[in-house]
Amino acid sequence: MSIEELYKKFNNSSGITTDSRKITKDCIFFSLKGSNFNGNKFAESALKKGAMCAIIDEKKYSLNNDKYILVNDSLEALQKLANFHRKKLSTKIIGITGSNGKTTTKELISCVLKTKFNCYSTKGNLNNHIGVPLSILEISNKTEIAVIEMGASHIGEIKLLSEIAEPNYGLITNFGIAHIEGFGSEENVIKGKCELYDFLTKNSGLVFFNTDDEKQKRILSNFKNKFGFGKRGSDLNYSVKTSHPNIEINVNGDIIQSSLFGNYNVQNIISAVSIGHYFGVDFKKIKKAISDYISVNNRSQILIKNKNKIILDAYNANPTSMLLAIKSFEKSGLKNKTIILGDMYELGENENKFHQEIIDYCEGLYVNKIFLVGKIFSLTKYSEKFISVKNYIELSELEEFTEIKNSNYLIKGSRAMQLEKIVEYI
Repeated sequence: MSIEELYKKFNNSSGITTDSRKITKDCIFFSLKGSNFNGNKFAESALKKGAMCAIIDEKKYSLNNDKYILVNDSLEALQKLANFHRKKLSTKIIGITGSNGKTTTKELISCVLKTKFNCYSTKGNLNNHIGVPLSILEISNKTEIAVIEMGASHIGEIKLLSEIAEPNYGLITNFGIAHIEGFGSEENVIKGKCELYDFLTKNSGLVFFNTDDEKQKRILSNFKNKFGFGKRGSDLNYSVKTSHPNIEINVNGDIIQSSLFGNYNVQNIISAVSIGHYFGVDFKKIKKAISDYISVNNRSQILIKNKNKIILDAYNANPTSMLLAIKSFEKSGLKNKTIILGDMYELGENENKFHQEIIDYCEGLYVNKIFLVGKIFSLTKYSEKFISVKNYIELSELEEFTEIKNSNYLIKGSRAMQLEKIVEYI
């Protein structure tokens, strides 16, 4: 079956799913494969639950039924279908990538743009080779602007996602030490993220960028179609009034208040302000959208529990984001501070080095106690200021932890550490 023919079925369907547990009547089920599963095995079940048809790439699962559509590669078919749909849309797409802050920035931008436009944004963190196509296929002809998050752990991934989504605009939040295991080096991280800029350059797109970021400034020095934001000499100038404990930004003499914590969120906010300004959103609406935004996804989320203030930033972690979070917490002006750090993953052969660097910095902090959670942190060299445990359950049972009262907590670690669950015991 051609992509054109498949697209006709898509237009008559209730949508796309790759999860046989989430079948809706008349949806199209794509049988994808992973290291531990084969979606083809669930095609029959999807049809019985009401799917219009099932896209499979192994003939033995077709069962001689015309509701089974055999293709060479189900994932490739999904990606091609998404791009075919993209070409039918008049929607302007903003592509966002970077080492840190992608999801928060995406959410802030969409909050701002929704005050003026019919705006769609990536749900959750569906930002990979499967998530981006699924996101594109959710965009309707009524959507004026879409904000699409793009994640990557290897060279070539952002190139692929850009070719699927065909963004008109792009933003790289930053270049940090993330997914080194996949990229191989910091240099390759930059190269991989810049694949978004490469696409925009070739297709007359526009780049939003931080003029205070010397790396980005250098990379974009010969790129003409760009809109900069920075503390000076940019299309939109700003200054930070305060970032302790919550961020306040001065833009053209007007103060924008945010519920977000930490200096590392300043750029996320000003990115949203700048893009809103570029698209002609009324400044009062920008201001209100930023101030009304409250993180609820374990990213810079602020919680109050039993007279404790908890800065929960446990959705993801890498050496760059962890150090920034710690530094912001250090300068917050808060008293009676407790830090809980979880292992950082995908750092390759230098993972011990990166964890030790975090420890070395923390040795100089004036805090009550620092708890280290995970195997990698346990292998570092640290003083009596630190207590090392295997997981959040072991931490919750620790007397030194349970006795803490009226404290200010920073919780930071990789998603797999599940550190958000420790909040239950605070």
